[in-house]
Amino acid sequence: MKGIKIIGTGKYAPENIVTNEELAKTVDTSHEWIVTRTGIQQRHIAAKDQATSDLCVPAAQNALENAGITAEDVDLIIVATLSPDKPFPNTATILQRKIGASNAACFSIEAACTGFVYAMEVASSMLRCGSYKYALVIGAETLSSQVNWSDRNTCVLFGDGAGAAILESVDEKDNTLLNSILASDGTHEELLHTAIGGSATPYTIENANDPGRYLQMQGREVFKLAVTNMANSVKKALEEVNLSVDDIDWLIPHQANVRIITAVGDKIGISSEKVFINVQKYGNTSAATIPIALDELARSGELKRGQILVFVAFGGGFTWGATVLKY
Repeated sequence: MKGIKIIGTGKYAPENIVTNEELAKTVDTSHEWIVTRTGIQQRHIAAKDQATSDLCVPAAQNALENAGITAEDVDLIIVATLSPDKPFPNTATILQRKIGASNAACFSIEAACTGFVYAMEVASSMLRCGSYKYALVIGAETLSSQVNWSDRNTCVLFGDGAGAAILESVDEKDNTLLNSILASDGTHEELLHTAIGGSATPYTIENANDPGRYLQMQGREVFKLAVTNMANSVKKALEEVNLSVDDIDWLIPHQANVRIITAVGDKIGISSEKVFINVQKYGNTSAATIPIALDELARSGELKRGQILVFVAFGGGFTWGATVLKY
């Protein structure tokens, strides 16, 4: 079996920034209300002509440059998103065409906010078998197209963006991806979902203005389940490789909101100085939050070789998971 290394990262956020003050002009909210409950100060919103694949392109190009390889070197592309360009073809194939990755096998996965963690594990499993050398893994969303902008409970939370990582198959002795825990529970489907738009309830003229076509969330219930399952998955992922919370140098959690992040940190007993937070700048970009955070941390100079990182996320489904790696 081969080992896995992350050899490059990249990110992209749309130029258009919407602040809390701007939102307060169109919906019943305020900067203080949003910051107190979420920690979010602004979010990036895609232009009308920007699809999810368009956000992926610069993130992918940044990661390729950072890794020192070309698009033609990539032989696997996985895009994690719940806001694809189209029902089909999959967004990864659209990205492949746009960046010229002509030698890559491509597919997309949908695990909501846990999508990047799932995609990392899928890509790693495929690379470990030795059939692929380089994988481009991206989390990307244009959730602004799926949010009801008159609902202050959801529209203040979400933003658009893309984050990318290049994984390389290496000798087992050089492996840096130490462990991954994935889990799901489909019994809570209606706590966080979009009811209209799939094969169960397709779009029709009659339901065109139904609120069910937008993302819907029962925030209080989601909060409880997110904190418990994120904390438990971190502990389990560490225990399986004989590590403890004290061994973590950086916890990179899904950037849902500050309250969830803080509660998870408190529950596992990690110092707040070791928890990376950038939700204030981007809002919740779903599958893109962890790779965006990883790229920011990697380029900040604070992330050092040999440090232990833990990714942890929770999203609709419900899905959740944690990844332990050595940088």
